Amino acid sequence: MAAIAVPAAADTLRIATFNVELSRAGPGLLLRDILGGKDPQVDAVATIIARTSPDILLLTGFDYDRGLAALGAFADVLAHKDAAYAHIFALRPNTGMMTDFDLDGDGRLRGPGDAQGFGNFAGEGGMAILSRLPIDEPGLRDFSTYLWRDLPGNLTAEAGLSAEALANMRLSTTAHWDVPVKLPDGQDLHLLAYYASPPVFDGPEDRNGRRNHDETAFWQRYLDGDLASAPPDRSFVIIGDANLDPVDGDGRRDGILALLADPRLQDPAPQSPGARIAASSDGGVNADQKGNPARDTANWPADKGPGNLRVDYVLPSIDLNVTASGVWWPDPATKDGELAKTASRHRLVWVDLELP
Repeated sequence: MAAIAVPAAADTLRIATFNVELSRAGPGLLLRDILGGKDPQVDAVATIIARTSPDILLLTGFDYDRGLAALGAFADVLAHKDAAYAHIFALRPNTGMMTDFDLDGDGRLRGPGDAQGFGNFAGEGGMAILSRLPIDEPGLRDFSTYLWRDLPGNLTAEAGLSAEALANMRLSTTAHWDVPVKLPDGQDLHLLAYYASPPVFDGPEDRNGRRNHDETAFWQRYLDGDLASAPPDRSFVIIGDANLDPVDGDGRRDGILALLADPRLQDPAPQSPGARIAASSDGGVNADQKGNPARDTANWPADKGPGNLRVDYVLPSIDLNVTASGVWWPDPATKDGELAKTASRHRLVWVDLELP
């Protein structure tokens, strides 16, 4: 089955993203649960990663802590499942990074909506990279401090932001990174990684929807050379959770549609039979959705939520040769289907690339 991914062959590189939703109610609690060794979600996530065996994996929805204690402990769990990663990487995300400004306009200060990215504590639901190949940290570009108002063509004009908020709000809800990874031939493969805001939970001004749109539009502006930093000249992969489906659900879909149509990259359109089965059995809003359900990557309750959507992406540059792709979404009625449900509402998305 396409949903049950086998490890990539020796002459290919498997790149994956997985919103693991390994976020807890406070700082240090994820580390506690990992070290305890009895958390079913931690075990389910680790089992899926070991089964699919990505060479490079972007985790989204993983709590950050200084010193990467939780990430290191999770890497140890993976190593015990014969899925060792020699290189781990994360930076402090914008989520929970408190400001002294009323960014959400509720008249109060220092609430979760006044952080640079919504969060109840610093580092909540951040991003991380696990890699079997070396990460060129000196060559990293972290765009997480980039101000929303500075993005060419931004949608801040009608977002209902105060002058104070506009002058201080960063574009990234979580982060935008350009992370070079060293390939066996010595060349760099750039991971253009991000985790965008959900385009909901606001009012008629659609602030979150506008920000979500611009977080995806950022990559095209970067590749266009519209920013101060020059883009990679070859071999990149845009990867992460855009929180935006090109056809269904909420959000300003022109942002992701423009990215998917960009001639500088390719969309392998990973699929799974399990997603199609889930959409047909869940009913509710899924019955009216127009997108190909086999391409969905997240499973929200169809009776009270947006249903199944495609929100997680691995988009290689056009110079890379894609040999296979898929979404790890087994039939929900099977034991593996229960494993996927225990792990996260999202599913792991993988793409195999031919090594140069």
